[in-house]
Amino acid sequence: MAGQIPDLIATERTGTGKGAARQARRDGLVPGVVYGGGSDPVAINVPFNDLLKRLKQGRFLSTLFNLKVEGQEDVRVICRNVQRDVVKDLPTHLDLMRLRRTSKVKLYIPVEFVNEEEAPGIKKGGVLTVVRNEVELLVTAGDIPEKLVVDMTGLDVGDTINISSVDLPAGAKPTIDRDFVVANISAPSGLRSSENEADEEAGEEAAAEE
Repeated sequence: MAGQIPDLIATERTGTGKGAARQARRDGLVPGVVYGGGSDPVAINVPFNDLLKRLKQGRFLSTLFNLKVEGQEDVRVICRNVQRDVVKDLPTHLDLMRLRRTSKVKLYIPVEFVNEEEAPGIKKGGVLTVVRNEVELLVTAGDIPEKLVVDMTGLDVGDTINISSVDLPAGAKPTIDRDFVVANISAPSGLRSSENEADEEAGEEAAAEE
């Protein structure tokens, strides 16, 4: 489960419009807006370096933050969008949505695979083929997991890992209403080639007998 909720420090942006946003960027800030939660939208600025550091750490869009704005009560938020410069790929604007601890929100949660060394299929040279490296879940804001962990112990070549076999946080459920595949262990290319050759030889022998 997610640990302590990290703080996101911001200041209220007094001006609005493109002019104020451009000035914020010149001052080393990233303009943004906080909305939802039954309150009016609030224009904010977030320090550019702080935001860039958090983005590089990953999982920014699936992290619940405690937004701290001077003169206002702290509020839990989730980022719904980060706009980036098309050339430099640097953040230029962000949208934050207010949440209550009991709010339900759809988030993409990363998947981590552990104990590959305990999977017979991997020891035989099989290959872990990841179909989904993240899964969209409907979760409670107060119980957002950092990741989903898939234990590969005992998995062999040909085995498939479905979402039903993955431990999910209490109250969380996938947004896709079917038992979809997360990953599988496929045969090594050499083994697949041998199997194909064997099939071809069997076919040729059968044709010769006819």
